[in-house]
Amino acid sequence: MGIEGISHVTFLVRDLDKMAMFLCEGLGAEEVYDSKHKNFSLSREKFFLLGGVWIAAMEGTPPVERTYRHLAFKVTETELSLFEQRLRKLGVDIQPPRPRVPGEGASLYFYDFDNHLYELHTGTLDERLARYSLDQ
Repeated sequence: MGIEGISHVTFLVRDLDKMAMFLCEGLGAEEVYDSKHKNFSLSREKFFLLGGVWIAAMEGTPPVERTYRHLAFKVTETELSLFEQRLRKLGVDIQPPRPRVPGEGASLYFYDFDNHLYELHTGTLDERLARYSLDQ
């Protein structure tokens, strides 16, 4: 018995259609469900698949404040700039990159329209641990 992995991630959003545009057009998600005809949960929701991860967006009150708490997805170096172009076109709030050491990978941080922070990252855990071990 044990944890098999992440089942899903849920975000509370003001506007499900705007979230669908963000996830589908900005990040390439596939919308797979919309409860607009019958709710089975606390409020209307949509489900998406993004990089094999089930993302649930539910109508509700999103976070008031922005924090560093975020969801990160793995992308290639080439894809990183393409995603940045797509997200800027949607008017997504791209954040300045944080300081990094060589070998740690590159990242793009951005907020959706409801104060949720996301990261697209080019590195892996193994690469980061190997890099950090050089300075110990």
